[in-house]
Order: sequence, then C-alpha cells, then structure tokens
Amino acid sequence: MITWLLKTLYKLLRFLTKRLVIISLLILLQVALLVLMILRLSTYSLWFALVFYLLGIAVGLWVLVKEDSPSYKIAWIVFIMALPFTGGAFYLLLGKQNISKRRRKVFADYVRKFPQLFSYEAGASSEVAQQYPKYAIQSNYIHNVSGFPPMTNTAVSFCPLGEDQFAAMTRELEKAERFIFLEYFIIEEGQMWDTILEILERKAAAGVEVRLLYDDMGCIQTLPFRYDHYLASKGIHAIVFNPFRPSVNPYMNYRDHRKICVIDGNVGFCGGANLADEYINVREKYGHWKDTAVMLRGEGVWNLTRMFLQLWNSVSKKPDTDISVFRPTVPAQAPGFVQPYPDTPLDDFRVAESVYMQIINRASRYVYITTPYLILDSDMTNALTMAAQSGVDVRILTPHVPDKWFVHIVTRSNYRTLLEAGVKIYEYTPGFIHAKMFVCDDSCAVVGTANLDYRSLYLHHECAAFIVGNPVIGDIKQDVLDTISVSRPVTLQEMLSQSLFKRIVSAFFRLFAPLM
Repeated sequence: MITWLLKTLYKLLRFLTKRLVIISLLILLQVALLVLMILRLSTYSLWFALVFYLLGIAVGLWVLVKEDSPSYKIAWIVFIMALPFTGGAFYLLLGKQNISKRRRKVFADYVRKFPQLFSYEAGASSEVAQQYPKYAIQSNYIHNVSGFPPMTNTAVSFCPLGEDQFAAMTRELEKAERFIFLEYFIIEEGQMWDTILEILERKAAAGVEVRLLYDDMGCIQTLPFRYDHYLASKGIHAIVFNPFRPSVNPYMNYRDHRKICVIDGNVGFCGGANLADEYINVREKYGHWKDTAVMLRGEGVWNLTRMFLQLWNSVSKKPDTDISVFRPTVPAQAPGFVQPYPDTPLDDFRVAESVYMQIINRASRYVYITTPYLILDSDMTNALTMAAQSGVDVRILTPHVPDKWFVHIVTRSNYRTLLEAGVKIYEYTPGFIHAKMFVCDDSCAVVGTANLDYRSLYLHHECAAFIVGNPVIGDIKQDVLDTISVSRPVTLQEMLSQSLFKRIVSAFFRLFAPLM
C-alpha cells in the first residue's frame, strides 16, 4: 500500500512539474483572478455591474459587425450572452483574431529591412497563363497575396506514407553540402528524430550550415526545456518559435504549424508529417498513421527556402543580409508547374482556405479531399454541397480512430449536411489519417499542412504546394483511391439514426468549435 502511494505521489509530482502544466495553471490562475475581480466589483457596486454588463453588450455588437467568420462570431456572441458580466472581458483578452499593432509594425519593419524575401518575383506566371488558363487565376491569386510565384522546371515525387518521406529525407540529408533548413511543429525524441539528429550533427561538424525552427507549443511535451541550447552545443542553429509563456495573451494562439525541409536549396519536402515516431508507424498511437508529403527538386524549392527564411529572419537575432546564396543550383526538368505557398496570420489574407475554395468551385468532374479534422464554416460547407449538387464527385476522407475525441465529434457533426447534398464521406478504418490533400480533375492538387479547421485556416503559419499539370497528380489521386478502398463509407442513414443525446452533444461542440 505504501509503495503504491509513493508511486502515485511521484507520478503526480512529475505531472505537476511539467512545463505545460505549470504554465497552464498560472494562466488559469490569472483568468480566475480576473473573474473574481469582476464578480466582486459587480457585487460591491451596482454601477460596476452596469459597466460590465454594458461592456458585454458593446463587445457583442462589435463582434457582430466585425469582418470575421460567421461561425466564429456566433460562438463568441453566445459565450458573451451566457456570461454577460465576464464574456466581454474574455473576448477582449482572448478572442481578437488579429495581430496587435505593435507586432504588425515589427513585421512591417522587417519587410522593409529585407525586401528580397518579400519581392514579388515573376516566376512562371506568363507561362501558366498560356498553358494552363483554367488555373492561371488561382495561381495569380496566390502570387499576388503571398508573393510566391508559380515555378516550372520542378520535379515532384509523392510520398504516400510518413515512412516513405523519412527514407527520402534521410537519403537526401546525407547528400547535403552547403545548408539544411528544417521547420517543424512537433519534434519528439525517438527513432525518427534521433536518426535525423545524428545526420545533422555530422553535417554540422563537416561545415554544413544547419538551422532548425520549431514551435514551442507543439514541442512543449515532446522536447526538454531549452532544447535549443542543447542543439547549439552540437553546432545546430535552433530557434524556438513563439515561446509559450504564462500570460493571458491571444498571440499564444498563433503557432508555426509548417513542416518544411530544404537541402542545399535544390531539394525540398512539404507535407503533413512531423518528426516523431508515430508519423512513421514505429510507435502506434491511434492505429495506423497515414500521412503524405511531396519532395521537390529544382526551381520550386526556392519558394520553400524563402518561406523558411521569412519566419527565421523575423525571429532571429542575426538575420541574413543576403539570401541569394540559398537559391537552387541544380536544374530539374518536369512538365506543369509547382507553386509552394505560405499562409500566415501576419496578414489579412486566408490563403489556405481560399485555395481550397477555388479548387472546389472550379472542379468539373471530381475533387477528393483528405483531412484529419472536418470543422467547416458556412462558406466551405456551401462550396462542398454546391459542387456535389452540381454533379461533381466530391469525396472526403477523415480518420476513424480520432486523436482528439471532442474534435472528432465536431467532424462527424458536419457529415449529415454534406451527405444529404451527395458528398461521399469515408473514415480511414486502419487508424488516423493526418494527410492534408486536395486533388481535382486529374489536373491539379495541393499537398500541405493546413487542416480544414479554424486553427489552421485562421491562426497558424501553414504551407502547401499547389501542383498543376505534373505527373505526380496521378500518384496522388491513386493514393486517395487506394486509401478509400480500406476505409469505411459513412451513410446518411447512420447519421439520421443517431440518438437525440448524441445530436445535442454534437450541436454543442459544433457551436463552440471555433473557440477550441
């Protein structure tokens, strides 16, 4: 009994001393003190109560007229109505989906200081307009709002599993001679990362410049505190993006969700897999983990390099003064064009969402989608249902084994509306599908990091490759079809037969999905 008690206390102590737990508790303490202060003042004086009540009304009206996602606005308005004294204060602290003026100024100053990173290079825009007029408008949109043009002379290889990407990455990393850039949301010590780290150590010792940018929130439970210092001792330049601090600050929501690997400027990887063992099925976490990526060779890698350098230099104490040294040096030949592009909360554009919407709206025969989360706003729902009702074969693949039970409830809450419109939905029976892909009409595809949820489309730094006219599109389509063949089709009857309790729970989670 005493041994069991000691073990339990030890486990509890280890849990309570985790950095994530400590910071979360400190934030909850700040929130609790704020609520107590407001309630105490409201009880102490009728005038204070009236002020907070009017503040809630004013904030609610402000949310209503703001240019924002209707679903996001509705969730906050309901929250403010449910908590009339404190809801308005919570929104002012946590709900504003925009970067502060100070941070925007820092970013604007950075753009002026390093214009070469943000220059609107011509790329292959004129060739795209001539050879692929159907997709020229979409390509121009990406170029005009992000500054990343379409690129020709780019060979693309498809990695249908994380294991395939891992094998290709290690092979290419071994060939590095000048520099290696890595940018990942999650890194965890284990077979995958240890193998990569061993290569990085050797390359750094041989004079190759190695840079690693990783997100603090993504790695807070998977890497030791101050892991960047440990990497520095091995000759690897590492930066922790947006360190998670114990403060009630909406900027903590803005995470770096990208997965980028660039080797010598000539080879680049982009896709859904992070650097942890579950992504290569060495460790089973939610059944079989299905992820995908593309490997680029040639001119298109320059877009991935610039993406990395934009974020790296915006947080680095020693930013680059000349990025031309990182340009591709080895040409590649391939038909079509590739346009890697970023999405960032630092501007007012929803690039990832807009690209997805344009693909759906321009589809004439089919559009196949894989996503781990299906948390849709009204615009995306309307686009998908309209495409299906117009005769387009719309198929969506989601996980059967969820990683977050409450998110899976929201995902399934969207099924009925889509199924009624004729959208076909499949759940990946072997486990968890983490791939984020669109493929359409045998002519275009997107492979990247952006999920169909609010955090990816509104709050995170994301990236993807828009591919047109390249043979790899056939590989991507076939992979989706192969995955569908081992997945379970979801029927409308199944959704209609759900109990009233399940429907109520689904509606509740769906209402507040934008706040999760």
